[in-house]
Amino acid sequence: MTEQALRKMITAGESTRQEFKSWVKCKDYRQRKELAVKSAVALANTKGGVLLFGVEDDGTITGCPKSDPQALMEAIYDMTRPSLFTEIEPVETSDGVVLVVSVEKSNSHVATTGGIYYRRLGNVTKPDYPANDVYSPADNPDFSAKIVEGASESDIDLLEVYRLKEKLRIRDAGSALPDLADTTFLDNLNLIRMDKDEVRVTVAGLLFVGKATSLARLLPQAEVIYLHYSDEAQTEYDNRMDMQEPVISILDKLTERIRTYNRLTNVQVGLFRLEVYDFSEAVFQEALLNALAHRSYEDMAPIYVKHYPTKIVIENPGGFPGDINESNIITHQSIPRNKLIAMTLQHLKYVQRSGQGVDIMFQSMLTEGKPYPEYASTPNSVRLTLRSTMENQSFVRFIAETQDKRSKMFTLSELMILHYLREHQKITLKQAAKTIQETDDNAHKVLNALRDEGLLELNGKTYMLSLKVYETVKTDVAYVQDKTVSQIQAKDRILEYLKHKPSITNQKAQELCGYTKDQAYRILRKLVEEGKIEVKGAGRGRRYCLKENQR
Repeated sequence: MTEQALRKMITAGESTRQEFKSWVKCKDYRQRKELAVKSAVALANTKGGVLLFGVEDDGTITGCPKSDPQALMEAIYDMTRPSLFTEIEPVETSDGVVLVVSVEKSNSHVATTGGIYYRRLGNVTKPDYPANDVYSPADNPDFSAKIVEGASESDIDLLEVYRLKEKLRIRDAGSALPDLADTTFLDNLNLIRMDKDEVRVTVAGLLFVGKATSLARLLPQAEVIYLHYSDEAQTEYDNRMDMQEPVISILDKLTERIRTYNRLTNVQVGLFRLEVYDFSEAVFQEALLNALAHRSYEDMAPIYVKHYPTKIVIENPGGFPGDINESNIITHQSIPRNKLIAMTLQHLKYVQRSGQGVDIMFQSMLTEGKPYPEYASTPNSVRLTLRSTMENQSFVRFIAETQDKRSKMFTLSELMILHYLREHQKITLKQAAKTIQETDDNAHKVLNALRDEGLLELNGKTYMLSLKVYETVKTDVAYVQDKTVSQIQAKDRILEYLKHKPSITNQKAQELCGYTKDQAYRILRKLVEEGKIEVKGAGRGRRYCLKENQR
């Protein structure tokens, strides 16, 4: 480029495709690299263009003394993900050397290695937040089904293809997929697409059967980092494992790592012992596969698996898709962010059905007497915590024995209500609906089904565990105490009402205490027997008043 051509470009001023940066105002080379990377990322994410390094905002050339174009090109490559290839031409002018950094538009979102996106907005550079947009399948085609630019048949690890086939033979002996030729096998799973005689590899294909070196080169964000902490309060990990490998290899490695630290607790159930590990492998694998299937692969951050003595925390980039949140995650229809990954896991029999993973995790954790899986989210990340503490062995024993007697498993809704009652003594219809994330009608059906089995009883308008359940998970004394407390509260409400009103009817007592007609009659009769109230009138005119000595 000539000096004349350069000065013509500078006269045109800054724009969406052209940016000026001062070299001499930077305090050191590190700051110059950061400015170059930021500008290159912004141009690549917009329309492409040029960065003129050595030019002030007003167009004055101040030059780039002691510059090294090759080192700057390498810095931009090393500090961007996916790595950007740029061209830098030093142009000599009478006012100094200007570095003309040419950047092509990228086909995918580019970020700094720190995970920050930028974009040109007119003649300025602004932060960009592609992961913060609400995900909608209508607006966002399945990213995992896209063809990976630059990937070819040589990026496929044939040994990994063999492993997948062998694992599928074990998981589904009747499947015909493992008997297919490698290319046909991958094509049937949509992990590759045939374009005439050329093999095109999808994102999901690279994730399941890509070579480790190819993943690092073409999909560097597909990384899982495992950190082990020997103490809950520690901020420094004592063991780390960085993995840029196919999905199932990562799953196998992490499962083996969890086994290393997993402790076993035996719960005696009749003549048998129930083995409960700190972390159920089935639950951990569901959680990890969910993270791998639902993470945003347009975000450059890795998945983190943090392993503490009493909890495992899985953090993955990309917020909940659509309107899913912590309060409806169990019952909301699944919205797979990466449908092809989810379908591949289903075809390979690693998941029973897409969208069922959360249910399985909750059901297994509650059956083992563990706390709920805890979800926390931001617009661009989801954190899942799995805790190992068994809260109540008696509850685990009760669930196992009852399921054996009834010859069927408790539903997740039933388990959630029983778990709630073990902690809170009583539950209303509204509380039940909120707990199981269902409508009042569906909650009413679950409560009545448990009542019909003799596991719950109705106390006014609230439900509590029946005596036989109390004797198993608590004590008969606790049952009497909880029921007595409920009756004392009802009596207190009636007496307090009568301090301000001349009388009370059965119907008003029902409203006040949440009782049925018969329950209200029994509590009123007890107050009469205790000499605290008296009956006046009969039939429909019957009412109850405070005795003179109680006023």
